[in-house]
Amino acid sequence: MNAEVLPDSRPEVSSESLVPVHVQNNTLDSVDNPVTSLARFAASSSATLTDDPLGSTSGQKAKNISQPKCLLPESVRKGDGVGPVVALNEYCGKLLVVTVGIADVVERTGLTVSVWGSKDHADCGAQPLVTFRQRQYCGVYSMLLNMATHPEVRYLRVQWSMSRWGRGERTPFFGFEVFLEESGARVSSSAVA
Repeated sequence: MNAEVLPDSRPEVSSESLVPVHVQNNTLDSVDNPVTSLARFAASSSATLTDDPLGSTSGQKAKNISQPKCLLPESVRKGDGVGPVVALNEYCGKLLVVTVGIADVVERTGLTVSVWGSKDHADCGAQPLVTFRQRQYCGVYSMLLNMATHPEVRYLRVQWSMSRWGRGERTPFFGFEVFLEESGARVSSSAVA
């Protein structure tokens, strides 16, 4: 039995195609563009929704969904803290999804994240709008936040606390980010069967 060797028909991959598009275009994330990789991924699934479950836009107007808003950029934090005050703008009065993405942890530590609201940029009240239960592991955790029940709130602020248990002198630290998006932003018309 004779075997024939066929020529390699795979497309050639250039080193430039392995570089992410945002690096090729020299548009690295900056202070002016704090949307992180997890938020960009969430936004990439869909930018519009239609009223038609099959995704047909004939004769119907598509509803634009806002891009994710970063409440706390991804970084490693040690100990308890408070994030910056962020204006809600187009998110006022809407049903939102608040997402905490945890990328780095130290064993036997816990992270509790809460989101506080303010109408005047200063006073965040006595209770948070939403509190995530304590997390000890890497992952992506989301909760709904109905801003229609808080019509006076114009600004949000993230607050977090860390705890440690067991033996050792390790300082608790977590690498995490917090962002929000309008509910339904991840739903793609192509995902409907």
